[in-house]
Amino acid sequence: MKYVLIVGDGMSDRPVPELEGRTPLMAAKKPHMDRLAREGETGLARTCPPGMNPGTEVCMTAVMSYDPVQYFKGRGPLEALGRGIEMKKSEVAFRCNLVTVKGDTMADFSAGHITDEEARPLIQMLDKRLGAEEMTFHAGVSYRHLMVWRGGSDEVTTVPPHNIVGQNWKEHVPKGKGEAKLLQMLQDSRVLLDGHEVNRARKLKGKNPANMIWLWSPGRPPIVPDFAKKYGLSGAVITAVDIVRGLGVLAGLEQVKVPGATGYFDTNYKGKGDATVKALKTHDFVLVHVEAPDEAGHEGNTAEKVAAIERMDEFIVGPLLKAQPKLGDLSILLMPDHPTPITLKGHAEDAVPVALWRSTAPVAGPATYDEEAVKSGPIQLDEGWRLLDRFFQKS
Repeated sequence: MKYVLIVGDGMSDRPVPELEGRTPLMAAKKPHMDRLAREGETGLARTCPPGMNPGTEVCMTAVMSYDPVQYFKGRGPLEALGRGIEMKKSEVAFRCNLVTVKGDTMADFSAGHITDEEARPLIQMLDKRLGAEEMTFHAGVSYRHLMVWRGGSDEVTTVPPHNIVGQNWKEHVPKGKGEAKLLQMLQDSRVLLDGHEVNRARKLKGKNPANMIWLWSPGRPPIVPDFAKKYGLSGAVITAVDIVRGLGVLAGLEQVKVPGATGYFDTNYKGKGDATVKALKTHDFVLVHVEAPDEAGHEGNTAEKVAAIERMDEFIVGPLLKAQPKLGDLSILLMPDHPTPITLKGHAEDAVPVALWRSTAPVAGPATYDEEAVKSGPIQLDEGWRLLDRFFQKS
């Protein structure tokens, strides 16, 4: 049996007035996803434990079968692992966003989805001017970067920048041990970034400048059970997002890189679909993760969210089903990690819709795959981290 876990990041939603009360999943034309539901087990799973932030870092930890209450230690160290940055026990990694602030307002958590080419010299400049032996900056993808603090503290409460768009950022700065140093770094970055040539060029083009950094979700590397030993399966991860890549590294899964995978609307859907089919020839399990629905939710962009779901259906789910006869026995688990409702432009704690399809044992499920259709399905899990046990038939 081959297994594929397809995660549409932030794919589930709440009724959208623009869609006449439907969700993007309800509105999208997605015949292949609907087939998975129609011929499979469906239901709801809660991926965010009570009291925790429903971010990708927490919810994907659960999706990967690790109880976030026990194993989640912060987003920063997971992204560091995803970038191949080796950390010592004395080091703390922070996620470092390039953001746009206007006065005291957090205007844009992604600095207008700054490109890699624009972001890299900014992070390199900050590492030279603000970094030292104590702190280092590491360039990532688009607005997503890292700051590693040697001998630093993870006893700090932080807020994700995408949760405070339109709010006064000064009311949400890091609090706890070392807060003064972190706040000074934010303020210094604003001075250094605002006049940089990259931002002068962006302003001339009418784009949001990356005029400050935002530090959040610090932590030290966690230790989790080895995936292969836990399930007796070899596996691979296909994603453009460091947090998911880092979880794959922790779990001991192979990293499959796809050219043109951006983590945004323009990501290479076909490349991801092709890579998934190819990876199944040498692995028992493949996780394929698509970030675009989440980005659309954060931007409140209904049309792009519907389009992202339809592209996933056409270029990832469809080719997998078409390839199944050659691949042999195949199980597919389709789900979001968390909802990113259009109306909130942020994450929600709602349980997510799941569809579990097996080529060897089709069952009678609902006609469509969406939040409402799967409500009464047989899969009802308050501890979403147990879902993979069911997928791999370990319980």
